Order: sequence, then structure tokens, then C-alpha cells
Amino acid sequence: MNAEVLEASFGSETIRFSVVRRVRKTLSISVLPDQRVEVVAPEDASSERIIEKVRKRAPWICKQLRYYDQFQPKTPERRYIGGETHLYLGRQYKLKVVPGIQNAVKMQRGRLMVLSTKPSRSAHTRELVRDWMLQRAQIKFAERLDICRGRFPDPEKVVPNSIIIRELNLRWGSMTGRRNLILNRALIGASTESIDYVITHELCHIPHPHHGPAFFGLLAHVMPEWEERKLRLERQLA
Repeated sequence: MNAEVLEASFGSETIRFSVVRRVRKTLSISVLPDQRVEVVAPEDASSERIIEKVRKRAPWICKQLRYYDQFQPKTPERRYIGGETHLYLGRQYKLKVVPGIQNAVKMQRGRLMVLSTKPSRSAHTRELVRDWMLQRAQIKFAERLDICRGRFPDPEKVVPNSIIIRELNLRWGSMTGRRNLILNRALIGASTESIDYVITHELCHIPHPHHGPAFFGLLAHVMPEWEERKLRLERQLA
């Protein structure tokens, strides 16, 4: 089912937004990193009421849109050829591809070294690098989860059932209703401080599923500098 699309005027600007209707009493507005505006509204809310709500929140919406605009355009698509750089834990590493009798990826003297049985095939190099990054993400994310849980007054109350690493287009992570922690595989390119922010943010969703005052109160308590970390994350992986 396609989302409803509406517009609200604000001064000389027009805010175009999608509407998702659900069984709920309140209306929420989100500005996503790709600069889409999404409204989740009660099933019986009229279009006029939704537009009026968006118009009232227009100053905040425009501020968020300007914030995300500084991160556009995104980093060009990686070509997986020798000489280009790749992010790993917040640092840039130059890719070097050399012939090998076996396939292997390793860090060597500040470079991301790829030993390949097919060194001239960038698609093969891409597969090797992405597999290596995923393996590192599985190890590193588990390590950081244990550290982040230690920030909470009772670490045993913020234990996810599992860590799932996926390709995510619009989010760095999420916590499902079944307590599965989902993390964006691209996070392995961020610094550990930024990875910790995402994990801690999602752990706060175990006691507080929604982004209400209680959620942000807990986040600020366990990670007072979360806003600075969030900004660094967006800049690192833009």
C-alpha cells in the first residue's frame, strides 16, 4: 500500500511529506537522513488536521532539513580498485590489491591489503573486502555492546537477544519488539565512539520503545555527550 503524500506551505517554502496511517491516538513527525519527511497519523485523522500539524512544526522541520543538507551529496560509490580509500573504525585506509595464490584481506602498514586470485576483477575485490568488513563488524559490534551495557545502572536489563547486521538505507540501527538489535553494516566504518552512540541509543529502546521524554532522559543519563557523537557519526559516514 502506497503512502499518502501531502504538502504544507510555510512562508515561501513547501514541505512535501508522506503519511502513514496506523491504529494510534497521536501524530508524530520524522525528518529522515535522506531529507524525507514522514508523518505517522491515526487512521481517522483528516488531511486538514495533518497539514495543520505539519505547518505548526514547520520551523523544526526546516531546521532538520538544513541539518541533513550539510551531509549531501553522499560519498561516491566505491569502485574497489587500488588506490581508493575505505573507512574502517573512523580511519581512512588506502586499498592495495595484489595477486595471491589464496584470497585474503588484512591491515598492513596503514593499508587495506587484498591478496586476490583475481586481482584485475573489481567485483571480486568488492566481495573480499565486504566479507572482511562484515566479519570485523560481527566481532567489533559484540565487543562494543558489552561495553555499552556497562553504562547502564543495571546492565542485565538491557540485554538484546541477538545482534543482526544488515544493509540499512535510512537508519544506523534499530531495536525490534523482540529485543533483536539490528545494526547497519556500514557502521564498521565509523569510530568506536560513534558505534557506541548507536548501540547505546538502541539499548535505551528496551525500556523505552518510543522517542519520548523518558527515552531521551535515559540516553542523556548514560551518555551525556550523545548529541556530539551523533553529529560526528553523520559527518564520518556522509
